[in-house]
Formats: sequence, C-alpha cells, structure tokens
Amino acid sequence: MLDKIKSLSKQTLIYGTSTIVGRFLNFILVPFYTNVFPPSEYGIVTLVFAYTAMFNIIYSLGFESGYFKFASTLEVGDKKENFSLPFITILVNSLIFSVIIYSFSGTITSLISLKPQFIYFVKYSAIILFFDALCLVPFASLRLQNKAVQFTTIKVINISVNVALNFILVLGFKLGLEAVFISNIAASFVTLILLMPIIIRNLKFSFNKELFDELWRFSLPYIPAGLASIMVQVVSRPILQFLTDEETVGIFQANYKLGIFMMLVVAMFEYAWRPFFLNNAKEKNAKEIFSKVMTVFVGFASIIFIVLTFFIEDLIRIPLPNKGHLIGVKYWSGVFIVPIVLFSFLFNGIYVNLMVGIYVEKKTKYLPLITGLGAIVTVVLNFLLIPVFGLYGAAIAAFASYFSMAIYIYFVTQRFYPVNYELNKIFIIIAINVFTLTLFYLFYYNIFPNLLILKTIAAIIISLAVIQISGLIKAKKLLFKKS
Repeated sequence: MLDKIKSLSKQTLIYGTSTIVGRFLNFILVPFYTNVFPPSEYGIVTLVFAYTAMFNIIYSLGFESGYFKFASTLEVGDKKENFSLPFITILVNSLIFSVIIYSFSGTITSLISLKPQFIYFVKYSAIILFFDALCLVPFASLRLQNKAVQFTTIKVINISVNVALNFILVLGFKLGLEAVFISNIAASFVTLILLMPIIIRNLKFSFNKELFDELWRFSLPYIPAGLASIMVQVVSRPILQFLTDEETVGIFQANYKLGIFMMLVVAMFEYAWRPFFLNNAKEKNAKEIFSKVMTVFVGFASIIFIVLTFFIEDLIRIPLPNKGHLIGVKYWSGVFIVPIVLFSFLFNGIYVNLMVGIYVEKKTKYLPLITGLGAIVTVVLNFLLIPVFGLYGAAIAAFASYFSMAIYIYFVTQRFYPVNYELNKIFIIIAINVFTLTLFYLFYYNIFPNLLILKTIAAIIISLAVIQISGLIKAKKLLFKKS
C-alpha cells in the first residue's frame, strides 16, 4: 500500500506544482481585473465565461471521459483508433456549434441580457470554445500516459500567454474588456499548436463502429452530468444578474475566485487521482488505500480551510507594488462569502474521492442523477436565498449543492462498491471546520476582538487538532520513509 500511495503522491506533486504555478499565474488576473475594472464591467466578463463554461460540455460530448475509459484498456480498437474517434467527433461537433454561435451572436447577446455592443464577446467565445475543445483529447492522452511534465508545461504556457497578453492589451493598447477575450483566443491557439505533434502522431482516418458505439454509450451520461456539474459551479452568476445587477456579479466573482486556494488542492489531487485509482483498482488492498487517501485528503484540505478562513480579511488587504490591493477596495464588501466558498470546494474534493466507484464499476448512469441533484439544489436555493441574503445566499447555495452531491454519491457508490471509510475521523474534522467557520463570523462581525494574535492562536490550536485526528504526521512519515 505504501508504494501505491507514494506513486499517487509523486504524480500529485508533479501535477500539483504545475497546477499551483498555472493557477497562481491565472490568479494574478484577479487583482489585476479588480484594480482596473469596476465591478459592473468585471461582472460582464464573468457572465460571458459562465455561459462559455456550460457550452464546453456540449462541445466535448463527454468523449474526454470516454477516451480515458477505453484508451486505458484498449478493450475495443487499437491505440490510434481510441484517440482518433473521439478527437474527430469533437472536431466536427465543435465546428458546427461554433459556426452557429458566431452566426447568431446578435440573438445570443440579447438572450443573455447583454447590451448590443458586447456582441463581439459572444463571437470571441465561439472561437475560444472551438480551440479549447480540440485540446481535450490530446491533453487526456498525456495524462493517461503519465506524461505529467509535458502536460503541465503546456498548461503553464497557455496561462502565461493569457496573463501576459491581458497586461499588454489592457495597459499598453487600452483595449479594455475586449483584451480579456483576445488574450484567451491567442492562448488557446498557441496551446493547440503545441499539441499538434501529439494529434498528428495519433491520428488515424478509420471508423470503428463498435468503438464508436461504446464511446457514445459510456460518454453520453457525461453530457447531462457535465452540464449539471457546470451549472453547480457557474449558474449563480446569471441568476445573480437576473435578480440583482452586473456589479453584484462582479463582486461575487472576485471573492469566489479567492476559493482558488482550496480549488488548487482539489485540482492537483484530481489530476493524479483518476489515473491512479483506475490503474490500482484491481489490487487486493485497493479499498484500504482509497479509504486512507480520503482521510488524509480531508485532513490536509481542512488545514488549508482553517488557515485561509482566519486570515482571508488580512490577505485581501495586502498592498500591491504600484497601487491597489490584492483585491480592489470596491470588491471588499463580499469577502464574508469566502469561507463558505472554501468549505464548498472541500466537499467537492470529497466528491472527487468518492468518484472511484462510478469509474471502476462503469456506473456512469448515476452521474446525471448525482450532479442533477446538485444543479437543482443550487438553482432553487439561488432563487430562494439571493433575494433575502444577496451574495451570502449565492454562497450558501453553492455549499448546499456540493454537500448534497457528496452525500448522495457516497450512498449510491456504497451499494455497488463499498469502501470502509474512516467516517468517525472525517465527521470530527468536518465538525472542527464548522467551529472554525463560526469563529470567523464572530471575528468578522466583531463579536470577538478581530485581533491577528487571537486568530493566529486559534488557527494553530485547531490545525494541530486536525493533524492529530487525520494522522497527517503518520502519513508524512510513511511517504518519506526510505524503502
């Protein structure tokens, strides 16, 4: 078991390092945007990319996951067929949708309640969607082959190009919001060029009907499931726009982005987790490994949650070298949602851990039900809570959605792939996190003196308790122990 967890740790470290670098570079845009654009303008960018995220699922057809499944086993077709069929299918599908979106951009602009002058943002989005979709299968191929360094290098180049062009086009050429979309197009195009050798090397113009049918059968549930999953992540933005205005959307998005620190933990884990459990599911002690991984993950993620929750108010006030702060002053009014967002992503990480049963037992038919529940919860609660609690209502809806999906997938997967998770430890850690959340609001509303020394002491004591309960120290010793 030790060797297996070491293997996962190594892959997580490689993916994690690049993910941290990449997300950090991307995160630079948040201070940049919030100090350059007013909340109303940042809200417009947020809305367009929220809809773009939903269309990403339609463009992919779920074939990225299908590729993972069948290319990892080659149970149907050869290696090139398993690459080419999903790639060409996505290519044709993406071309059709991008032409439609570009051609009817005026109508779409009106449908999403944007002013006519923003029609070009919709056209730009059609181009971004096309390039990004063509990169899905090549990136999946790199992950499947454990080529973490090549994968992460290209990802970092993508983000670096995007960030650099944002600064150049906004500050140098004064292009305003348009620069955001032009930068994304350029970054996506550069990424596709870098992936072309992989595409050319693996492309095969043949049609394997059996493989095509299997791909559709396996991948089809990922379309509604993916749409529901994306709705959980972004649907609050258009609902906020509908119930409030673009300024509120901008404030919400800037503070939601501060959840990136927990998002990083989940993302770096997920990149390594899926190939890891697929490759080790047949091991005799696989379930024991999966159980221990869950406990360690919850413990580690909780430390991140505790530290950030106590010090997020101090972080956003960090002054930038020239002028402004880590988050622009006009956005500070929404900082109280950040701990809820962090807690939401922690439960998303638990959900990712529990996905193992779905993949191993090929039970993807449950995904639309699970993510559908999350989508329903977030939509209903957004409409119910935003009119009453504003930004806080949207944050609560996000948490409730991730929480409900984690609980539902646990009970579903335990029926056909039971794993003896260390629930007692996990429940205690979650309870500690709730206590931390309570302390944050006591400090935030000055019920307790909001002193840095008090928050530091509280963070240290609570973190030590989590470390002890989750066995993080023991896990660290095992991982770094010489064989």
